[in-house]
This record gives sequence, C-alpha cells and structure tokens, in this order.
Amino acid sequence: MRIPFIAGNWKMNTTVGEAEKLVKEMVIPLDAIGGIEKVLCPPFVSLLSVKKIIQGFDVGLGAQNMYFELKGAYTGEISPLMLGELCEYVILGHSERRLYFGEVDDLINRKVRASLDNGLKPILCVGEKPDEKEEGRTEEVIGRQLRGALSGIEPTVKLTVAYEPVWAIGTGKAASGEQATVTVDFIREVVAGLWNREVASGVRVLYGGSVTASNVGEFVASSGIDGALIGGASLRSEEFVSIVSRTADLKGAR
Repeated sequence: MRIPFIAGNWKMNTTVGEAEKLVKEMVIPLDAIGGIEKVLCPPFVSLLSVKKIIQGFDVGLGAQNMYFELKGAYTGEISPLMLGELCEYVILGHSERRLYFGEVDDLINRKVRASLDNGLKPILCVGEKPDEKEEGRTEEVIGRQLRGALSGIEPTVKLTVAYEPVWAIGTGKAASGEQATVTVDFIREVVAGLWNREVASGVRVLYGGSVTASNVGEFVASSGIDGALIGGASLRSEEFVSIVSRTADLKGAR
C-alpha cells in the first residue's frame, strides 16, 4: 500500500528567518494530519533551522538538489554525505535544473545513484516542454528521461517519481486530472519495464505543476497518483496545509 505523499519545494525563496516563520506557521497543523507523508524542501541554508523546528513532529525534510561526489574540489556543491545529517529526501532532475543549469540524464543518473547509495530517498522529476507536448512527444520524452535516470540502478521503492510537465510549472495552467493520470500510468509502465511490475506498483508517483488547494483533488482522486510536488503554494502555510488535508481525505488516509 503506497502512503500518500505531499512535498513542498520552496525553490530559491525565503531567507533563513522567513523559512523559520513559515515552518512554525504550518508544522502543528501538518502534524495533526495523519496517514499521509508531508515533506518540506527549503533552500540549503535553512535545512538545519527547519530540521530543529520540525523535530518531534510528523513532518519530513528534503533538499532541492545535490552533487553525486561525496567530497572534493567542487566549489559551491553539496554532497549526499552532507545532506545525510540533515534530511531524508532530495529532489533530483527538476526541470529548472535541466533548463537553467544544463543537467542531462546521465548526470541525473549519477545523482540518483549517489543518493540511494548514501541513504537518501530521491524524488526524481520528469516532464515534457510545451513544444514537446504540442508535437505529441510526451511519452517519448518522459520514457527517455526515466530510462536515462534509472539506468543501472537496482529496483527500489525508495524512489519517488514526480511528473511535472514544464508547461504547467509556475504558469497557473495545470494539467487535467485525466491527462496527468494517463501520463502517470505510463510512468509506472516504464518503471515496470526497467525493473519489474511488483516494484513499480510500490513506487510512488506524484503530480506537480500549478497545484493548489482548489485543484489538487482532480489529481489525487486518481488511484495511480499518490500525491503532489507543490511549488508556489507551499510558500503559503494555509494553502499548503489545505492541500495536505484535502489529499489525506480523498486518499482515505485518516
């Protein structure tokens, strides 16, 4: 049975002080919502501060990225060993990393491998660009991204996949529930082909891209979609708590 999962990606937002204020506003109401996993992913600089605030509460912590080497002359990078003392999850392959920082499937594969080898749970992001969607290449693109990112990696249910169509991120134009369900089902089929159907049935798959409290039900009502990776709405405490609560109710988690 896959546990419903909502993760908040704060991206490059909030100072340390602002992050502390935000998490203090939401940690108690989030803790009260049972049967669902809740994870906050603040900027690196706030991980330790947020960890201290959520300690003892049923709220998890994740990072937004990492490098695949454990240590060395890689100025500005963060290793899985460093994150291991701070958090449990790490977002990898986000479209913004691919678009703005030139990350390719081979690099993402090395990051996924390093995260798993060092006890972190990767949230692997995949998704197609607007032109790829218009050309009918959604499955081609997502299949390539999954095969590249998971090449040579042993089957594990510690992996979470987040389907985030690039055309929906930050645009206010979310996919339809039907469209997201079809793509998520395809993702699980690809994972089954790479690994096996039993493991694929245990891998959680999320939807992300302009998710709000008012539309999250359209996605999580699907049995194949296990939750959501939330961007902008995760920076508004009441909105984020509402998304988690709505998901828990629809998934029958409490």
